[in-house]
Amino acid sequence: MNTDKNLTIHKEYEEKIKNQINEGLGIFDDLITRLEVHLSDENGSKEGIDDKRCLLEARISGREPFAVSSLGNNYDVALQGAINKLKSKLETIAGKLKAH
Repeated sequence: MNTDKNLTIHKEYEEKIKNQINEGLGIFDDLITRLEVHLSDENGSKEGIDDKRCLLEARISGREPFAVSSLGNNYDVALQGAINKLKSKLETIAGKLKAH
């Protein structure tokens, strides 16, 4: 779990994030060897629309790591968007691995 200087994650919120990731990506546990979460505020302390970013970096055994990111009005929206993007990418990779 990584954050920029504008955000401090409390233990309860970190658990919520882990639960959302497990719910959305749990079916790929055997495929993912490492998953990093990066949360940042694109505008710092200023207000803005869709200024919260979540970047998920996944590592799969025998492959280069790859990342997806999503922006949202809050971190929950950004996280869910990134989970959806990563899930789609992992479904593609898993399909290709099964084809071989």
